Amino acid sequence: MQFRVALLNHQKGMNRWLERRELVVEQLGDLRPDILALNEIDIELESARWLQRTAWERLGLSYTLLQQSQVNSLSEIGGQALLIRFPVIESANLDYRSRDRVAQVARIDIGGTPTDVYLTHLQAGEGEEMVRQLQVQRLLRWIGSRDDVEARIVCGDFNAVPDSPSIREMASRFQNVQSRPTASTLLTPPEERPPGWEPLTRCIDYIWVDGPLDVRDSGVCFDRPGQNDPSLWPSDHLGVWADLELPGA
Repeated sequence: MQFRVALLNHQKGMNRWLERRELVVEQLGDLRPDILALNEIDIELESARWLQRTAWERLGLSYTLLQQSQVNSLSEIGGQALLIRFPVIESANLDYRSRDRVAQVARIDIGGTPTDVYLTHLQAGEGEEMVRQLQVQRLLRWIGSRDDVEARIVCGDFNAVPDSPSIREMASRFQNVQSRPTASTLLTPPEERPPGWEPLTRCIDYIWVDGPLDVRDSGVCFDRPGQNDPSLWPSDHLGVWADLELPGA
């Protein structure tokens, strides 16, 4: 069975979200993923619930929504979410106890094959690589504790480039589906851009796979500005998508 996974960090409700969300829905209609992982949902605006509802009303895409807020003072502000078209068997979450960051997992049934789909968002910042590495180690231990399935997918904004220690540690256990740049600041007004600013210079958003999953194709998505407004983009990140196949499912 072949299916599609996509990931987007949609930057909460900042930077013209009410206009940006229309681009997200429009390009979601082109992509039509079976699993959509979202970083930086806006809890107060219920942005993930809006997207779930609108995907059904406009596109006929029926998703189960699993949300996970951040913890402590950020719990009422931001979080992450999985939108899933497969039957959900169970879900769980992990508090890293590190900078209010979390991970979540949904065990889903893909053609009779139980598959774990993880989503996380690691610590941002140029000087925070040690924190990210510790978060990756905790994530991998958690994944290892859920060893009663073979097929695993990990999605998220890791805030680290491919040659960083945290990503090398992930790559020692999982296959990365792509390495094209995703980090963009295209939504930043020109007057606020720092000297030497260039968009799309870093890959920090990833889809990882492990087990009996074949990567058939992959690329970036949510990568087109508004037709009548080139300054309006779906997010300050590009998304990532992958077509995967479970042999025998």
